[in-house]
Amino acid sequence: MSGGSFSSTNTYFKSSISINGGRRCAACKFLRRRCSEDCILAPYFHHSQPDRFAFVHKIFGASNVARMLQQLPVHERAQAADAIATEAHWRVQNPIYGCTEIIARLQNQITTAQNELAVIQARITIHKAHMQPRDQAQGNYDVVATRERAHSYLKDNDLLLPELSNLPLDFC
Repeated sequence: MSGGSFSSTNTYFKSSISINGGRRCAACKFLRRRCSEDCILAPYFHHSQPDRFAFVHKIFGASNVARMLQQLPVHERAQAADAIATEAHWRVQNPIYGCTEIIARLQNQITTAQNELAVIQARITIHKAHMQPRDQAQGNYDVVATRERAHSYLKDNDLLLPELSNLPLDFC
């Protein structure tokens, strides 16, 4: 064997090295093809995350994802690949709702927290009005007026909760 043939073999391997440090990206490995320097999927599907691309391929298909990424500006491709991979992951986990189930659950938690905050703010307002030093007749009137303002606030913001209406004047 001569030194020239070794050199040409070495040149062949150098031309097939990918940007993933000499390894095929997860997409090319999954598709059983050689990963070229200009592989559109290599920067976004690292060889150490094969399941990430497997989910994306199962839901969207490799050529569709490559086409979507090519149509985007380079600075937006990483975020798009992450969004595609996230949607594919959750679509595999839950084929009917995908990630929309998680979004709906989080929105419900936000609404619940907002309602709880409104109730606490109303209770604080009532408590402050109740704790102000006044004569008894004037004090009861202010507490009732404050409670009415709190109910009005909750009603205006669609946050009317039944437990507020049952609070006694001296609940504190």
